[in-house]
Amino acid sequence: MPQASTARWSNWAGNQSARPARVVAPASTAELAKEVLRAAEEGRTVKAVGSGHSFTAIASAGDGVLVRPTALTAVRELDRAAGTVTVESGLPLAALNRLLAAADLSLTNMGDIEVQTVAGATSTGTHGTGRDSGSLAAQIRALEIVLADGSVRTCSPAEDPELFQGARLGLGALGVVSALTFGVEPAFLLTAHEQPMRFDEVLDRFEELATVNEHFEFYWFPHTELCSTKRNNRSQGPARPLPPVRAWLEDDFLSNTVWEGVCRIGRSLPAAVPAIAQLAGRAWSERTYTDLAYKVFTSPRRVRFVEMEYAVPREAATTVLRELKALIERSNWRISFPVEVRTAPADDLWLSTASGRDTVYVAVHLYRGTPEQGYFTEVERLMTAHRGRPHWGKLHTRDAEYLASVYPRFGDFTALRDRLDPGRLFANAYLRRVLGR
Repeated sequence: MPQASTARWSNWAGNQSARPARVVAPASTAELAKEVLRAAEEGRTVKAVGSGHSFTAIASAGDGVLVRPTALTAVRELDRAAGTVTVESGLPLAALNRLLAAADLSLTNMGDIEVQTVAGATSTGTHGTGRDSGSLAAQIRALEIVLADGSVRTCSPAEDPELFQGARLGLGALGVVSALTFGVEPAFLLTAHEQPMRFDEVLDRFEELATVNEHFEFYWFPHTELCSTKRNNRSQGPARPLPPVRAWLEDDFLSNTVWEGVCRIGRSLPAAVPAIAQLAGRAWSERTYTDLAYKVFTSPRRVRFVEMEYAVPREAATTVLRELKALIERSNWRISFPVEVRTAPADDLWLSTASGRDTVYVAVHLYRGTPEQGYFTEVERLMTAHRGRPHWGKLHTRDAEYLASVYPRFGDFTALRDRLDPGRLFANAYLRRVLGR
């Protein structure tokens, strides 16, 4: 067995931390199962943590055992005929994207960063934007999971389908995922068209833009009428990526180094934020480029922040966004980070934020260290008035009673949890709040 250690854990944003009794890094599913049984015998809880990109305490082990899957990164099988790849849970998405590209394959859709582990991303509902394609968890075809009794179970639509329904997006509440099988397809190019637009124009044309384009998203800069829109559509090529110098200047230097400085100024001098927002909104110019899908979907994000994101019914989206704009305009808040808006089709995952309904995601952010001053509180009040569902890995205050009212299959998931983990080996304070005791 790998030697266990104790160390303080904190997440990427720095707003969650814990000092578990033990941190372990098993190198195989068998070793993982032994660690689960050992913790159970000691009366300790078990939590697995990936890259720590959740803003909630979903991965906090408290004083239990923290499992780091850093040694569980193998590619078990690449099946071209079946259109699947099976990888271990700790493999970072960045590594998965590159190994698939080397095999001329690709995931269908993904979020806008790729630093998460595959199990961490899927277990919390990480998603991108898409007219027809959903979250990473919706692309899972089978998975392997270690349960509370130390048994290793494989599930798929044909094998243990109920476990498959729950575990694809399981919040770490059913067990520790050790391997995942994703559906993949031949590698493809995307053409990205990024264009500044006015807020009212984006909302007036929202249905058109979200329907015509395979992937549509936009950012609105609070205290302005300015938006930056992005439309990604499949292309027959040829590839026309951004020149390396321009890509570095716009997507790294301006979006990270300069933006970090801007956010620091806004945090120190809140009165300057509206003027900064006007400049920032105009800094994003129109551009078009074509590249491999994962290079278009993802980009580096090094400016640290905290985030709240709610999924609202698509038919309510423009109403919600207009109400959000009015809310900010009548407040004394100074919001330096743009509001991000994405879409997703309905899916059948029990705890997916898009479960059973076409969805629009509205994400609000605060630069690290910025006083909250009621911004997230009032945004959450607005979102829940429209039956919004919070992203499991992003800040919110909802509890099991509320969540049961907005997820049709919530009771199915908690019943499955009761059967698989009656002793709550995989529980923590966050899961007790959102799933109940």
